[in-house]
Amino acid sequence: MNIDKQEVLRYLGYMNQSIEKELERLIDECIAETKQYAKAKSVVKVFELEKHQHHIGLLKSKLIFRGKDIIQHLKNAKVCAIMAVTLGNDIESKIRFYEKTNLTKAIILDACATTAVECFCDEVEEEVNKEAHKRKLGITHRYSPGYGDFSIDIQTSILNTLETQKKIGLTCTEEQILIPRKSVTAVIGFQDKDFMKKRLSCKSCSRYGDCIYKREGNDCGNKRYA
Repeated sequence: MNIDKQEVLRYLGYMNQSIEKELERLIDECIAETKQYAKAKSVVKVFELEKHQHHIGLLKSKLIFRGKDIIQHLKNAKVCAIMAVTLGNDIESKIRFYEKTNLTKAIILDACATTAVECFCDEVEEEVNKEAHKRKLGITHRYSPGYGDFSIDIQTSILNTLETQKKIGLTCTEEQILIPRKSVTAVIGFQDKDFMKKRLSCKSCSRYGDCIYKREGNDCGNKRYA
């Protein structure tokens, strides 16, 4: 699992500043610990879509997607994949341990774990892309509950559909917060390759103005659900 040090620094709020050798040493140490304690697991299912004016149904499931943003996201798709990934409980326990003994290290380890789960999402997305290619299709970018008006309240239904508690130990609270915390769910549409796959832009996010994690340019830096 690759953990980009520049991404870790971005989560820590560093924007092209020079960093002290001690901080760099701590980051390297936390990257190593993240690789040691993160137990990355995933589950993916593919569904045919049934489209209606105000919602999308996923055939052979009880899932119904509502919201203009997710409908727009899947407008060219007849099939979608739903993915769930987690780094497991061990890395969570390590972060909590450092919160009591070394707060600076806890903050850095948390940033490393956030970077790691996004990297793992990229790996799973690439596997989804391979499945789409077998069907002679392309894919959209991944889109998670909480983006735009795609309500986070769908989280429980997604986890139940994917049987994540049994398969990868992933659950959520009554407030729809994923447990373990370093986890992500997302939807990826399968569509004709003629449609360009667009990456989310930070500037398209409603929180762009006050987000400390935003990237310059057009790449999405909003990883607030990890």
